[in-house]
Amino acid sequence: MKTVAAETRRHVYVDADACPVKAETVKVAARHAVPVTFVANAWMSLPRGARVHMQVVSGAFDAADDWIAERARPGDVVVTADILLADRCLKQGARVLGPTGRAFTEDNIGNALATRELMADLRAYGAGGGPPPFDARDRSRYLQALELLLRQALPG
Repeated sequence: MKTVAAETRRHVYVDADACPVKAETVKVAARHAVPVTFVANAWMSLPRGARVHMQVVSGAFDAADDWIAERARPGDVVVTADILLADRCLKQGARVLGPTGRAFTEDNIGNALATRELMADLRAYGAGGGPPPFDARDRSRYLQALELLLRQALPG
């Protein structure tokens, strides 16, 4: 038998600005009866759902990241492409998933941070580019990875 406390601990937080998998997140979370909070600096239209919430934060730099990092706990899933936010949430014990289906873990976050720094340096010198275009394979990987993370986070 599940306890109310165990069920209320699980939550999905989404760094919503430029997130291409909003509908997919709501669909998978609804299947597991897990609330989803989309966090952004401005209100946006979201997929409807009984447990879907929009949290608008100030326009201050990193306000959405700060809001999410302050609330992420073990059992929660954070969806973000922001590697610095991913690192902060991992340190809080949350599971972190990028919108392409890549899970950030204690084992790979160091490499991700180093790659981020290298790419920033290359862009400063006019080399490199942005991430590859988001495609159907990314969406499929994301759906599978979120399903797996929510199943792993099930209490008991």
